[in-house]
Amino acid sequence: MSPFTGSARSTDDWHHIGVERDDGVVTVTLNRPERLNALTFGAYADLRDLLAELSRERSARALVLGGTGRSFCSGGDVEEIIGATLSSDTAELLDFNRMTGQVVRAIREAPFPVVAALHGAAAGAGAVLALAADFRVADPSTRFSFLFTRVGLSGGDMGAAYLLPRVVGLGHATRILMLGDAVTADEAERIGLVSQSVKDGEADDAARALARRLADGPALAHAQTKALLTAELDLPLSAAVEMDAATQALLMHSDDYAEFHAAFTGKRAPVWQGR
Repeated sequence: MSPFTGSARSTDDWHHIGVERDDGVVTVTLNRPERLNALTFGAYADLRDLLAELSRERSARALVLGGTGRSFCSGGDVEEIIGATLSSDTAELLDFNRMTGQVVRAIREAPFPVVAALHGAAAGAGAVLALAADFRVADPSTRFSFLFTRVGLSGGDMGAAYLLPRVVGLGHATRILMLGDAVTADEAERIGLVSQSVKDGEADDAARALARRLADGPALAHAQTKALLTAELDLPLSAAVEMDAATQALLMHSDDYAEFHAAFTGKRAPVWQGR
């Protein structure tokens, strides 16, 4: 755990999401199956705050994000959120939209990989949460739907217009974000939106297995790889190569790098410490 976690204690009880910890793997579950796990104001805030806590603590080495019932997440709750936003002033609306964007930033900037376990609807904000994850494990029932234009809003919500073209290319992203049509699991795999396809009902187990593999691996190397993947999206090659060089020079002083050499020469598996 980082010695610089801040003055506040870690939160033990999250009211709007389920949180389980298992030896470095944190499983976060959206648990409103009767509403297809539609997000509330409280759920957004809990996700934002949990990710910030985990990033400070450095106890998590991988995170699984999933949903109970028939779907991963159907997006923002129409009754709670859209109804409230119709009566909100501009300052309140800006605060809300910034909060939703902070959740996406927290996923992308977290110093550990995030694995989305997908089935059924991944719609609206749910589609963007899945998009923000480092890995998307999906079963055949998965349907991605970026529905923002269909409710009269910009398709570039919560960073979707930044992230989606970088995952599937500008042409596919333009079609998906402007039209709001559902993207099936088969199409999502074809265009690179899905990292791993699994059989019906196996997304949760496969996502946990992947998270365990990541958590048992070289966590420091994973964290720095994720950081570089995000940072270098907007860098010219010369700056990216220099950032790579500086990062590798630092990691070559790490215990994990020395452990690899010791394990290789000793003909054994490395025991990664994440430092």
